[in-house]
Amino acid sequence: MGKAWKFGHDIDTDVIIPARYLNRFEPEFLADHCMEDADVSFAKEVQAGDIIVGGKNFGCGSSREHAPIAIKAAKVKAVIAESYARIFYRNALNIGMPILECPEAVAGIENGDQVDVELITGQIKNLTKGTTFQARPFPSFMQDLIKAGGLISYVKENRKNA
Repeated sequence: MGKAWKFGHDIDTDVIIPARYLNRFEPEFLADHCMEDADVSFAKEVQAGDIIVGGKNFGCGSSREHAPIAIKAAKVKAVIAESYARIFYRNALNIGMPILECPEAVAGIENGDQVDVELITGQIKNLTKGTTFQARPFPSFMQDLIKAGGLISYVKENRKNA
């Protein structure tokens, strides 16, 4: 369960992590500047387990991995959006950042609402309003990839077990 941080449509990778910080790649550094051009309080106030809620085309812009890394390093539990830019979608999953598409949840969640996300089932609960939404859950192999922390960790883990 966490606080919802709601943003609008077309949140691009330069909003998620401004280009002026791309000279460094350390996840903690990126987290310290995550979303600061959209909400200057975000990086200072976000708590582990909070949820980002976005509109259409979340993560558009450049293809760099810095954006989902910044969100994950900020300890955001998941991103819920109406839709994602495809390269952001892929980069997020490659680093094990859970992202869900659910336009109904986006419409039914306000900034500051308490939200719980069940990643296995795709169920999204707005505890503030007492409403529940259903996103399509990830297939089991994608859930394993997310649990492993991303594609590289997943491959390393499965090589050891092979």
